[in-house]
Amino acid sequence: MACLSAAAISGQAVSESIGGFGDESNSMSTLTEPSRRRLLAKAGLLFNGIVGAILAVPIVRYLLSPITRERKPGYESWLSLGELAQFPQSQTRLATYRNPVVDSSDGQTADLPCWVRNLDGKDFQVFAINCAHLGCPVRWFPQSQLFMCPCHGGVYYADGSRASGPPERGLFTYDYKVVSGQLQINAGQMPSLSNSARLVKISTPDEPSEDCPCRG
Repeated sequence: MACLSAAAISGQAVSESIGGFGDESNSMSTLTEPSRRRLLAKAGLLFNGIVGAILAVPIVRYLLSPITRERKPGYESWLSLGELAQFPQSQTRLATYRNPVVDSSDGQTADLPCWVRNLDGKDFQVFAINCAHLGCPVRWFPQSQLFMCPCHGGVYYADGSRASGPPERGLFTYDYKVVSGQLQINAGQMPSLSNSARLVKISTPDEPSEDCPCRG
């Protein structure tokens, strides 16, 4: 009987110790669970912050590009299109120049084409290749002596003036000069209405201009 009582007491003590260990383990796991959640939440916020910063970089660069580009030299750059011999008299030839306002990531997109028309060996016209309608590149057809836009059917005469189609005006032109036998253009900005527009008064029968044939 004494042996059985001792064994029972020993078994009860072991069970109580095991039970106490289990309770301690449960309490420890209960304590560590909130801290684990906080750690995962902080890690998630940090990851979202990094991703947001990466996505914001190009947006910020785009928004600040007018300011940053104004600080770069190049907007008043005169660039050479080549020697005058490359542009025969009474002909229109394609020329290419490197955009002076360029980033390292621009690659070949910074090589810009334009059309050069040699009028008489001394006077030139340099046309932007973009159609005045929606900016598609126009092509020169020497057989018909016309510039034509493949996108929406815009047509221009050899002097760049509008012939037909959707465009409401002629081709945009670059300012040019001849220096030491080289044809140079002011290539810092693409010619457009924003930087080369001129105020033109439209003559009407009611309000004719001084040069209007319908005047008095």
